[in-house]
Amino acid sequence: MREKDAAEGGLRERKKRATRAALVEAAVRLAAEHGAENVTVEAISEAAGVSPRTFFNYFDARDDVFVMIGAESSTRIRRGVLEAPSGLSPLEALREAMAAELAEVEQEHELWSLHAEVLRSSPHLLVRGLCVHMADEIELAETLAERVGSRPGGRAEDSGEEDGQRRPALDLYPRLLAAVGSTAVRVAVEHWCARQDELVFTDVFREVFEQLAAGLPAPSEDVGRR
Repeated sequence: MREKDAAEGGLRERKKRATRAALVEAAVRLAAEHGAENVTVEAISEAAGVSPRTFFNYFDARDDVFVMIGAESSTRIRRGVLEAPSGLSPLEALREAMAAELAEVEQEHELWSLHAEVLRSSPHLLVRGLCVHMADEIELAETLAERVGSRPGGRAEDSGEEDGQRRPALDLYPRLLAAVGSTAVRVAVEHWCARQDELVFTDVFREVFEQLAAGLPAPSEDVGRR
């Protein structure tokens, strides 16, 4: 009975993830075609094959579908950091957790590009997206602090503190590592997108983290031409 319950729970979770992904894709594609300001919850729901009521089971407001598309991924990355083998360095643990989430980036790069285009075309969504990104980065820094044992006290995200109060509670190392890791992913994706015919994304991603681990030494001539 327990195995059956676990299987049913896993199936429900996969269905939820699929529905959320369908809503995000529908919203991004509609916004890229018509402009985000012209896209309604009803249109997004219809394109995703669900009801508007179902939409609000996943997002509190229409704009959230454009700026909170990585919420579940961020949660899994934080969990992966904490569950990574103890023999891995914090940078290695972060690399492996992020690599697991980026395994399908080569198949989804078109949607990523469209999403970036939508945000650039809508200033208020871009600002909201940056705020969400900063909040995610703080939570990642808190998770890294927990892994290295530098958290000064209880979990800040459970205390009701605002982002501005949570940052000073963190040591420099986890804050820097979270920021560097996020930037590394962005750079890897952008670099690969411009050279898809020449490079494999996983190779670019690994090279980025190898350079970070090596302390960003001056590149050789061959590396500099990539």
